[in-house]
Amino acid sequence: MADILIVEDEFSINELIRRNLCLTGHRCTQAFDGPTAVSLLESGSFDLIVLDIMLPGLDGYQVFERAGGTPAIFLTAKSELSDKLKGLAMGADDYLTKPFQMLELAARVETVLRRTKKEETDFTLGSMRCDFHRHQVFLEGTVIECTPKEYELLRVLIRNRNIALSREKLLDMVWGYDFEGGTRTVDVHIQRLRHKLHLEDYIKTVYKLGYRLEVPE
Repeated sequence: MADILIVEDEFSINELIRRNLCLTGHRCTQAFDGPTAVSLLESGSFDLIVLDIMLPGLDGYQVFERAGGTPAIFLTAKSELSDKLKGLAMGADDYLTKPFQMLELAARVETVLRRTKKEETDFTLGSMRCDFHRHQVFLEGTVIECTPKEYELLRVLIRNRNIALSREKLLDMVWGYDFEGGTRTVDVHIQRLRHKLHLEDYIKTVYKLGYRLEVPE
């Protein structure tokens, strides 16, 4: 779990980002203009900034200059190479051009947090606990043997908790785009995780789509 500052002047986009990042377990604070963002950065501590470039008052570059080294992912409608290079040259950790998918933003957030060592070290749900550093899964304190693919599927579900993931997306994220097997592989591994880790009440089937790990907020 990380403390994330979302700086985006379009309310609908800001709120969509907040909802999705909160669903995946992060704590989010919102700002809709540059001066407010700077004030929040001066008065609080954040693990990451999701930062739009075009902002009222101060632009994203000016906000970032006052961020005191806080990791940042820039968001912008601009796609010119010069804009990307400017942000990265200033020390931004990543750059995402609008429009973007929330899954892509969530993945980039986790990558930056992992790189800056702010990612979750473990996760508990019911009687199950996953230790990400040791790559081990426990049920009522006892280590449960999981295959590498079972563990990776569980990790993906946890990182994207409360988000519906299609079978095709899970297949790509866990087995890779060049995997020649079908989506039935996902169904089989989901059933194993449900039974092995007592997650029948948490791994939900999303009709005609795939699965979602449902975690109470």
